[in-house]
Amino acid sequence: MVRRHSFLLLLCLATPASAVPVVPNFTQGTMTQTTETTSTVSETINSMDYSTGWTYSVSGTNVQHDGTSMTPDVGTAQTQTLNGTTSSWTGLDIGNKPNWTQTVTGQPFQFTEHYVAPGLQTHTIIQREQTIQSVTTSTSIFSQ
Repeated sequence: MVRRHSFLLLLCLATPASAVPVVPNFTQGTMTQTTETTSTVSETINSMDYSTGWTYSVSGTNVQHDGTSMTPDVGTAQTQTLNGTTSSWTGLDIGNKPNWTQTVTGQPFQFTEHYVAPGLQTHTIIQREQTIQSVTTSTSIFSQ
């Protein structure tokens, strides 16, 4: 019975337990994140412009041709290879073109003869390199 009374006596002397609220140690704050990216883009632009036919024109004043065809005969086929691309075409035989003479000797005259052959007209190569840098910063603000 002594044991029973000592247990009751201990229960009477014990203090009640109470809960303590949890309070954070801060009232506000920020968080910042930065991401940096750098990339390099290298490119080559290779452009080839071809003419698929020919142009031959003659104009003038106080001139006349010899009565044959006004257009030279078609020449032999020609072939060209450039950077692995082969093209072939048939142009005019410029060495066998009509003869032109002045109509009234000693008088003013004007004569223009123009020929553009088929084949590669222009070849353009553009090489460029671009460096792209990106910086992204994000900030989060929080408070209680």
